Amino acid sequence: YTKDLVGTWSVVGSDCVEALVIKDDGTMHFTIVDGTELYEFTARYEVANKRMKLIWDDGAIEEGLVTGTVEELAKKYETTISLMVGFLDGINDSLKTPNPIETMDKDTSVSLDIDLEKLYYNMVGARAEWLYTLEEWETLITPERRKELYKESKLSTTVVKPAKVGRNEPCPCGSGKKYKQCCGKDN
Repeated sequence: YTKDLVGTWSVVGSDCVEALVIKDDGTMHFTIVDGTELYEFTARYEVANKRMKLIWDDGAIEEGLVTGTVEELAKKYETTISLMVGFLDGINDSLKTPNPIETMDKDTSVSLDIDLEKLYYNMVGARAEWLYTLEEWETLITPERRKELYKESKLSTTVVKPAKVGRNEPCPCGSGKKYKQCCGKDN
């Protein structure tokens, strides 16, 4: 948990989580959409961390053996169906075969066949430091590969602005004229 995450976040691209508010004390308040009903609940980073560790400690993630219905997995990992759906929605982009999030209900069969490198990459991209710094990564991905994935993820969101064209330089349109006499004329 870092203070720069404090604030209200709208969740784009999620059919399950509508909004997330992170308070100064590290408390997360989610608004979850479940059909036509909204559920608001509070969780702490430690709780999310504990759930993630429970799934890793199961050992089955590494072999890609975690399968079952949403309800079965919620019971197995001692959580609610709404939290399990939120978890599945959050990691769906990191799965080898995505689950049917849009049509998911408690009886939907799902798989947690996670592409660990993609999961790490996505956690870095989401700035989920409390997850991508878990000690469990030590045995899953080499430190060198984690460093590469970290760099790739950070660079994928870096905006590089092209160099500004000087007034007396050749115009980038290729006309052969000076920029100030061509495309920069109206500036």
